[in-house]
Amino acid sequence: MDLQTILFLNIPLIEWIGFLFGVVGIYLGIKEKIAYFPISLVNVIVSLYIFYHQSLYSDVVQQGVYILLLSYGWYRWITGSQNTEMPVTNASKRLIFILLGGIILLTVGMGSWFSHYTDAHLPYWDALATSMCFAAQYLMAEKKIENWLVWIDANILYIGIYLYKGLPLYAILFSIYLIMAIIGYFKWQNHLIRHEENS
Repeated sequence: MDLQTILFLNIPLIEWIGFLFGVVGIYLGIKEKIAYFPISLVNVIVSLYIFYHQSLYSDVVQQGVYILLLSYGWYRWITGSQNTEMPVTNASKRLIFILLGGIILLTVGMGSWFSHYTDAHLPYWDALATSMCFAAQYLMAEKKIENWLVWIDANILYIGIYLYKGLPLYAILFSIYLIMAIIGYFKWQNHLIRHEENS
């Protein structure tokens, strides 16, 4: 890694755009603002382009699925729960086991496919992180507090992947995501406690 990269002097504008919309999107998610969804969609589209050119194909698939999950979440948050604001809730054990099984199957399936049929770098690690993010984004769409715990784990994994791939700005972005996911978990935990007290 050269000095210019370390000082962020030769990082393309498109990566800065992805960085900015990513941070703002997570901030809005923590605040439970509906604007989280359109802002995050911009980040997703930019990231899809960047990851394609970095041969991180699991991440490319991830961004495509994110477009669907963000659109679904946007609809869910708009409609709320019985025409009221959608509350923060816990995921059921059944849902957690289903998502865990899905993560394992997707990791093995995507990792194997990209390993054998593409020039993907880090196919299994990338597939694991991608599968975790699918689960986290679905939990976010359903406003389940566990989304932040899955994001925390996925962000740690991605920091390592992006440092290895020479994408320092995205490594920093995911370090910020990690901190924000921890903050998000505790903030949503307070909302969950208040909701349970008022029920």
